[in-house]
Amino acid sequence: MEELLFVKGYQQERRYRESFDQMAKQIFGISFETWFSHGYWDDRYVPYSYWDGEQMVANVSVNKISLMIEGQQRKAIQLGTVMTKPEYRNQGLSASLMKKVLEDDENQVDLIYLFANHSVLDYYPKFGFKPVDEFQFSLSYTNSSSPVLNGLVKLDGSNKRDLSFIFNFASRRWPVSPLFGSKQAEGILLFYCINVFSNDIYFIEEEEVIIIYKLDGNTLHLFDLIAQREVNLERVLQRICPHETTEVIFYFTPADPSLDKALFIGGEKLFMRAKEGLELPKYFKHPITSQA
Repeated sequence: MEELLFVKGYQQERRYRESFDQMAKQIFGISFETWFSHGYWDDRYVPYSYWDGEQMVANVSVNKISLMIEGQQRKAIQLGTVMTKPEYRNQGLSASLMKKVLEDDENQVDLIYLFANHSVLDYYPKFGFKPVDEFQFSLSYTNSSSPVLNGLVKLDGSNKRDLSFIFNFASRRWPVSPLFGSKQAEGILLFYCINVFSNDIYFIEEEEVIIIYKLDGNTLHLFDLIAQREVNLERVLQRICPHETTEVIFYFTPADPSLDKALFIGGEKLFMRAKEGLELPKYFKHPITSQA
């Protein structure tokens, strides 16, 4: 352990950033470089890393975020990009980085959380994290009118001007639900716009809302609803749902908590370490576009 160099928050240092990016490509198949070059990797995303010479060998990243929980804004840290080079595993490097994060941030926030893949579900409880169930909301839906495509503007996740518009618009966003939602997460949102949903982003001028969605047969998958005031969901759906649509699936907590819901079973499990007394709603879904 003494031979390794610890560095954090080094995104402006090219050699460190490029090594981080190379490892992220190897482990997760994702790149952070375009996100950085567009200016959306800010000081709210802080990598904690160990280095052996010129190569990064282990990392835990901190995402500073605010969550709306039961109508109250909470300061939170979301951990992500947890990775160790195969030849450096089983040496306690991730555990050491996790301890550094907790020492730095635990007393500054209301909760720390992460999403863990199913191969490491027994690991995070060692640090006081508890598994939390998420629920996915859905709506049986039939569009009785023709979709009103006039005023539906497609945005391009590879276009700098469109990305700037999305970022500035989202920086003043209204939480979709007071039960559970995210704020100050524009950086992560832009990562998704660049790397995941670059062809699935639209702006409805009349409703003043950005929507991220995909159609799959009769199902509309609604990934985000970004507005600066309360949104009329019915009017939005009338604009985008073809006649053959029978179901809308939400990847966040919608404003109407009475919608159909089912236990969410995904590739990762939510773990939280919260201050005593912090109560979570019984049914909620963490927004996918602010999931690190």
